[in-house]
Amino acid sequence: MSANLSPIDTAKFVAARRAVEYVEDGMKVGLGTGSTAAWMVRCLGELVREEGLRIVGVPTSSRTAELARRVGIKVVSLDEAKWLDLTIDGADEVDPALNLIKGGGGALLQEKIVATASDRMIVIADASKHVETLGAFPLPVEVIPFGWQTTKALVEETLSGLDVLGHSTTLRLNGEAPYVTDEGNFILDLHLKRIGNARQTSLVLNQIPGVVENGLFIDICDIVVTGHGDGRVVINDINTGLREEERLEVVESENIFADLDD
Repeated sequence: MSANLSPIDTAKFVAARRAVEYVEDGMKVGLGTGSTAAWMVRCLGELVREEGLRIVGVPTSSRTAELARRVGIKVVSLDEAKWLDLTIDGADEVDPALNLIKGGGGALLQEKIVATASDRMIVIADASKHVETLGAFPLPVEVIPFGWQTTKALVEETLSGLDVLGHSTTLRLNGEAPYVTDEGNFILDLHLKRIGNARQTSLVLNQIPGVVENGLFIDICDIVVTGHGDGRVVINDINTGLREEERLEVVESENIFADLDD
């Protein structure tokens, strides 16, 4: 029940609850991946089931697709949808210019494709995700399995010429085997500590043979909805410069609290 929610889960929930207010009847909506995005999918499902909201969702991972279908959201592919009205997703880090690090959940490639195929991207996050400078969270880089060790060496060599504090990289694992993305690729996590020039870092990394995409989302996010453990929500809109704060009530009867598995 909602009374048992931790402050961090309360923050994620209120951010998700507020963000779905941007969704209107008939929209095509990109559905993000991760624990905060899962709250958003549940909130949308509640609107579909109880208020008759008519939308189609384009999920950014197989996990999100499964959850969306389970809560009653019609799921289509991006090829079927072609273009989206908005995407709502989480983030691992957000800087003051609303640039992001994403990919902690392993879905950065599909997340970036879906976000850039949308009129707007709305990020939902708790306050801990806000940073002055990106880089404390390891930067995910998706690489093809063929020659991945060579790609890793090239990435490490390239980092020495970039404005970053750390240069170590690790292969993401699932148990003892490499973690495999929905697209069949591997992920290198770059422990950079601080990224002085995120735009340059993103461009340079994507020039390395074997690199498919990186988790820096530059000039993609339009709005960040930040939740707090006391129910407060802060909205920052990069396009209008507006900053709003409000408080949402966590109601005991919210049925999306059932069957939590994130």
